[in-house]
Amino acid sequence: MSTSDNDLKPEEFGQAAAAAIADAQTHSLREAGQVLANAGLCGVCAAEDAGGLALGIEFALPIVAEAGKLRLQWPLLETILVAQALGGSPLAAELVSGARVATWALQGSLKDGFAGHARHASHCDWVLVADGEGGAALVDLASVEIQNDLALDPEHPQSWLVLDNAKVRATLDADAFATLQRDSHILIAGWANGAAEGALTTTADYMATRVQFGRPLSAKQAVRHLLARMRLLQEASNAGIERVLSTDEYGSVRRTRPVLANTLANAAFVLEKAIHLHGGMGFTWELPLHYALREVRKFDAAFGSGALAQQNGLDFIQSV
Repeated sequence: MSTSDNDLKPEEFGQAAAAAIADAQTHSLREAGQVLANAGLCGVCAAEDAGGLALGIEFALPIVAEAGKLRLQWPLLETILVAQALGGSPLAAELVSGARVATWALQGSLKDGFAGHARHASHCDWVLVADGEGGAALVDLASVEIQNDLALDPEHPQSWLVLDNAKVRATLDADAFATLQRDSHILIAGWANGAAEGALTTTADYMATRVQFGRPLSAKQAVRHLLARMRLLQEASNAGIERVLSTDEYGSVRRTRPVLANTLANAAFVLEKAIHLHGGMGFTWELPLHYALREVRKFDAAFGSGALAQQNGLDFIQSV
């Protein structure tokens, strides 16, 4: 399916996905997968032979951003990426149809015998794991020992996987895995940016309606300054993500790690300040902003808790 033939616009996919994502949140994880699959979200980048739409990553980006904005607790970006990587295989078709759910372990490898930072692993069927030699393997989660890590999120913990007896369902070569990693950086940045956008919108609305001493909080200059800074960081992240989708002036693909590092840092700032501006409400379970902040922190931890920015600086120094 080509964009020219069908005149498709990526932003329209985000708008259409919002209703399905909101509906999915009222169901169990398994039922949510069926809702998302029926809406075509799981297979947006998958091959047509597998029942997907075979569209580029730019069409998945607004969908994932909407998932971040609505704080969806389901491995949508992982399922989209794995379904894309599996081509027209029957395994990809199972992900596209919602029959199976996949996640991705962002740390560790088959060679190491363990992997970690896999979202929702306890509820998934398969997990993508680096093989330790440049490629990756799709592992059946029924064949591995899952150890949940409650440190960052007791409700939706990250998982560590013991891979001694792992059953491999499919493999990716080094080139395919490198492409998938690049796409994952873009979608993770999109998810974090969407989460921050949702928090900023919620906070701006709250500041405009919360009245103290006869005036809304948004009338206070200090509040306006902070909201303006949050919006500035949000727009900077958005511009960076859009820019990395296109090639540079020499026709080369742009590096994604700087954009990912910047977006995760900006999203954490926006979310923390959003919670702060909500006052006492920001520390309650009734205000769901903390869910998004924990997800952003989990992604940051998966990439080394600041290690991305350090590596970007080192790469820049070495390139001069």
